[in-house]
Amino acid sequence: MKTLVSAPEGTSLSRRRFVLGVASACAADALPPYVRANSTTPVNHSPMVITDHQTQLVIGEQTVNFTGRPRRAITVNNGLPGPLLRWREGQRVKIAVRNDLDQDSSIHWHGIILPSEMDGVPGMSFTGIKPGETFEYEFELGQSGTYWYHSHSHFQEQLGLYGAIIIDPREPDPVAYDRDMVILLSDWSDTPPAQIQATLKKQSHYYNRRQRTLGDMVRDIRGQGLGDTLRDRAMWNQMRMSDTDIADVTGYTYTYLMNGVTPASGWTGLFQKGERLRLRFINGSAMTLFDVRIPGLKMTVVAADGQNVQPVEVDEFRIGVAETYDVIVEPKADRAYTVFAQSIDRSGYARGTLTPDLTWLAEIPSLDPVPVLTHRDMGMAHGSGHDHAGHRVPAANKTSENGHDGHDDPHAGHGAHIPPDHMTHMEKPAGVVLVPAGFGANFGDPTPVRHAASEFGPQVDMRAEMPVSGIADPGIGLRNHQALFGRRVLAYVDLRGLHPTQDRRQPGREIELHLTGNMHRYMWSVDGIRHADAEPIILHYGERVRFILVNDTMMTHPFHLHGLWSELETGDPDFIPRKHTVLVQPGSKVSYLVTADAKGRWAYHCHLLYHMGGMMREVRVI
Repeated sequence: MKTLVSAPEGTSLSRRRFVLGVASACAADALPPYVRANSTTPVNHSPMVITDHQTQLVIGEQTVNFTGRPRRAITVNNGLPGPLLRWREGQRVKIAVRNDLDQDSSIHWHGIILPSEMDGVPGMSFTGIKPGETFEYEFELGQSGTYWYHSHSHFQEQLGLYGAIIIDPREPDPVAYDRDMVILLSDWSDTPPAQIQATLKKQSHYYNRRQRTLGDMVRDIRGQGLGDTLRDRAMWNQMRMSDTDIADVTGYTYTYLMNGVTPASGWTGLFQKGERLRLRFINGSAMTLFDVRIPGLKMTVVAADGQNVQPVEVDEFRIGVAETYDVIVEPKADRAYTVFAQSIDRSGYARGTLTPDLTWLAEIPSLDPVPVLTHRDMGMAHGSGHDHAGHRVPAANKTSENGHDGHDDPHAGHGAHIPPDHMTHMEKPAGVVLVPAGFGANFGDPTPVRHAASEFGPQVDMRAEMPVSGIADPGIGLRNHQALFGRRVLAYVDLRGLHPTQDRRQPGREIELHLTGNMHRYMWSVDGIRHADAEPIILHYGERVRFILVNDTMMTHPFHLHGLWSELETGDPDFIPRKHTVLVQPGSKVSYLVTADAKGRWAYHCHLLYHMGGMMREVRVI
């Protein structure tokens, strides 16, 4: 059987993407399952996979061509992405990183638990790698799973300085599979990243080409009436915000890549009849959240952020920037399948093909409808329309996106009440409200939202007054896919650790942080304070702490804590899943437990590259 590739319904291949496809077609056909970017100069002088526990990585410049126009990229060992590092749990690795750039550089080993001086964050763990110098990283691998590495200097991550890491387990793997494949997602722009940031500062919605039209208003009037529609439009206009402003940087400038291959040609992964495949998804993009599905194949999620979880069968999942998911699929040998990763705002996609025959291709699915922000994304469960400072805030309703009330959502109401046996003998320390470990702010936390004085001013243009838990929310654009398309979507509430919770202590205190910003001025912060002006968060070695993140903005933020596991409270205290990056939904809150078992200075930040400079804190374990 042979199926021809077709463009998604309602779209067409532009000249730019046609040229882009011609430029990289050879790479896609010749080098499965892990492919190098096409370049005007060779980019694969080094091995694609490095298994030696003592190795050298060289950071340098390369000219690449994804769109028909040559552009400067930053590569590792002449590759974009950089080489796949495959090690084994228990090894002590030594990586000599040489910087051949004319500016400082660094490599951060994302999700790897290691000494703070090896973490690779300039200004916290070390001073960075100067031009022409070599820094030797050395640490022991005390974990297994799927991870990645990237620069923590300037905008080098956006320019191509990233790659995948696989750490094979020391003991027999609890997940059975015949072949594994890395699927590294990323975003590329021909526009220099400093120019992208400058553009966002001048006009934050510059890259949003999905503005509301007269046709949209007519549909709203038919669905909710003239009065409600006019009030809704007036509210958005007064806030100077757009309900289609889902992503800061979009497919207008981005080309979305899968293993360094453009969507016009697509990455290819070969399998053989009867094989059970482990697909290791990594979101190595700078700004893009992807929604992943493989039409015709169920996916069984077996690991999140490198940590094994109890298997969950889904049709689709959202992967935030810096997250990783491992899934098991069992394709049939008589057809090809498209691995489809569409951006959260539906402005583009990355794609690949799983096939037993290189001459077979699969149909590319249509992009899903463009999501629209609703009142639930503003963090107002109820309200009079004004906050306690007298500022205008949007009135709320209980309607989810597309007008549904949430009853079609299989996750709706999941874990809304804490079992009585988990409420006994709980003491409440002075000034702190504690919910049992495993539940926290995600399940019935009675703690009222608190806004610090620092959140009021020109640096913050919105505050969530009654944020709800985001733990059962698959995210904007995905909430009703079971009812609309028959696709089950992964939500955090589905995740349970494969192994029992290691630290069974209750948290001794809670730290609530608000993710804040002024979208119109493109200013990002935590509690209204940018990183440069903030004091570090002090943790005492060995203590158990609950972090509560409240998202006061209407954007989804992937938050990453270096050096320590974030134990996501999904409602099962016995099998709490461990993550290194957690998505915080718009206008919602999420909580997780942290055991401060690694002394040092650790970065704690939003992983959206153009948010990171302001939306960051230092966590200091003493």
